[in-house]
Amino acid sequence: DREGGAEPEKQKPLQSFQHSTEGFAMAFSPHKETVGRFISGDCAGKIHLWEPREGGWDVDPQAFEGHSDSVEDVQFRPQGDQSVFVSASADRTVRVWDIRTGKTPVEVLQAHDADVNVLALNPKMSDLLLTGSDDGCFKVFDLRGLGSGALANFRWHTKAITSVGWHPTDDTCLAVSSADNTLSIWDMAVEDDSAGIEKPEGADHFPPQLLFLHQGQTDIKELKWHPQIPGVIVSTASDGFNIFRTSNI
Repeated sequence: DREGGAEPEKQKPLQSFQHSTEGFAMAFSPHKETVGRFISGDCAGKIHLWEPREGGWDVDPQAFEGHSDSVEDVQFRPQGDQSVFVSASADRTVRVWDIRTGKTPVEVLQAHDADVNVLALNPKMSDLLLTGSDDGCFKVFDLRGLGSGALANFRWHTKAITSVGWHPTDDTCLAVSSADNTLSIWDMAVEDDSAGIEKPEGADHFPPQLLFLHQGQTDIKELKWHPQIPGVIVSTASDGFNIFRTSNI
């Protein structure tokens, strides 16, 4: 309370739009030319486009439709075409959309064998798509050849993937958090060169691409790379948040 017991003034939202049900997927456009453009997805599988105008947004009441279950995550393409975005869904698919071509997806990818919880497009090479699933699996796809399957597929975590993110400047490095209370950092450029070398006991459990494993948090929900301090990650969990930097990135 403020001094004297006065109630703080309640701040009204700049704009609101009523989806047919609750939702969790939201993203702003990262492009200068489309500052303020916004998309929101809901548990009915629908996605709405918000176009900025003076004093607010015009929200298109006609939704982008195609998902048969909850939209879990959305993101605009970080480079190149400003009209393209991708979405992940509990229907196990990732869909690619172009706002210029209508309300149906231009590409549909059967990405995982369980709910697709999260996705991230590479900030340096925006054709590279990282996805994470309820079954603990994460994959890397190339948007230019979705029909060719995943470029990388790791089922290393033991529970659902809760967040994924590409390193902001190293286009082969990524981080993954899981409901197994760990956060892993990987380099997709590393190859296994251990042929003919005797490995210590237990080494087979750790792929050569795995750079670092962060532990000590409970129920990790999200991770973010710091855009200005190389290698720094912030992770949120039910018992607080961690800020850390590894020595090998």
